[in-house]
Amino acid sequence: MSTEISDNTPVIIGVGQYSERVGEPGYEALSYMDLGGRAFAAAIEDARAGGSVSEAIDTVAAIRAFEMSRPGKAPPFGGSDNPPRSFAKRVGADPQRAILSTTGGQYNQYLVGEFAADIAAGRSHCAAIVGAEAISTVLALSAKGKQPDWSEEVGGELEDRGFGLEGLLEPALFAHGASGAIPLYAIAENARRAKLGMGLDEYRRDIGELFAPFTKVAADNPHAAAPVERSAEELATVTERNRIVAEPYARMTVARDQVNQAAAIIIASAATARELGVPEDRWVHIHAVSSATELELSERSDLSANPASIASVEQALEIAEKSIADIDHLDFYSCFAIPVFNQCDHFDLAPNDPRGLTLTGGLPFFGGAGNNYSAHAIAEAVQRVRGDRGSYALVGANGGWMSKYATGIYSTEAADWSKTERVQEVPKATNGVPRSTEPFESATVESYTINYAKSGSDAVFIGRNSGGERVIGNADLSHDPTRKAFESGEPFGMTLSVERDDRGRNLGRVN
Repeated sequence: MSTEISDNTPVIIGVGQYSERVGEPGYEALSYMDLGGRAFAAAIEDARAGGSVSEAIDTVAAIRAFEMSRPGKAPPFGGSDNPPRSFAKRVGADPQRAILSTTGGQYNQYLVGEFAADIAAGRSHCAAIVGAEAISTVLALSAKGKQPDWSEEVGGELEDRGFGLEGLLEPALFAHGASGAIPLYAIAENARRAKLGMGLDEYRRDIGELFAPFTKVAADNPHAAAPVERSAEELATVTERNRIVAEPYARMTVARDQVNQAAAIIIASAATARELGVPEDRWVHIHAVSSATELELSERSDLSANPASIASVEQALEIAEKSIADIDHLDFYSCFAIPVFNQCDHFDLAPNDPRGLTLTGGLPFFGGAGNNYSAHAIAEAVQRVRGDRGSYALVGANGGWMSKYATGIYSTEAADWSKTERVQEVPKATNGVPRSTEPFESATVESYTINYAKSGSDAVFIGRNSGGERVIGNADLSHDPTRKAFESGEPFGMTLSVERDDRGRNLGRVN
């Protein structure tokens, strides 16, 4: 078989994961760098090479940790001045290139495509992607007043690709209290609920039915942060423990960021894999990687839809010459229900599809390892296709607020890189809805969420002003008719009278 695969064909030769849970036997309170180093070492071991994989690696990319993913923020215990070289140092590698990724859960999947293309073009021979999160340990140690020093100075060349927040930060939404993933996804989720004509309880039931099979996968995954099987009813029922965090989301159905997890992926040319003595039954071929960028949330014509993600998946399938029915193993990014629902709606997939919709257990149950979750999904995909030879796995990786998407298709079946452009980007849409930041007197509500926080609750809405432009505001929950309308879950289509307060917020009341 190997003689039929050209030397510059990129193949995944090793994947590794490492995790620990606070307070469990063997817990070491590892730093980000140490967790990533363990996963990197596991990926090298996974290749089962006769030669030194570490010495062959010419490129290492580190996935940006969540706590360094916005300007002015840094890991509270310190970190490395050169994360990719810190990871490399732990396994004895000395790469020519060291890359620090942008922010976004799609980026590890994107890098698989970039490095595969580099290898196919002869620009690289062996590259690694490593990411880690220790958020759970940071919180546990901080709660005890402990302040370990995780800082490292390793120096060396670093290609820092920046935060990559373009198109993610919408000042008007942030100013009105939708300043994070939960309320922003909740606005999109409620738009889908309105389109389906479903009430809050009914829709939460659907979320529960979607995610109950995910919990079963997580319960069997040794790296899961919450390995507990739960029923659809348990996930959908609002209780003190399963409280609403932002309508329509109950706590158990949102991405779990309190994790200690790391994953690594090693890609090499077929020639390098041969030279290293990596057995061919370890080789996994990259059949397609496609990426796409969506319009900002407030300019999407359908607030519930994410056509860029659909286009990414469809393009990857087209490159691989497969249909969704040909895919044996699926992992759709599941920080919240709606990115999965979007794929299910388009491809007519049922929540109980016999293939399953996750390989890890999903972000609410396996854990949302910052920007690095999909590296875990890719690692699982590699193991699945190795164990089910000739099968195909698809991983869909999402970033921002359904803002960016990258799709990869994997198999032990060989992929011919000589004739097909296997890494492609979907053109960005240009049909954004006009938006206005000027004062407006009235708005028709398209979607909303009530964002619950210790400091108080905000009802954030997106709607249209009298001129048809998109606008953003807060519903005035101190006004009883307005509060009742929004708490009922059915403010869609209502017209609000709007005034701008001294803080620049647009406050709307039911007429």
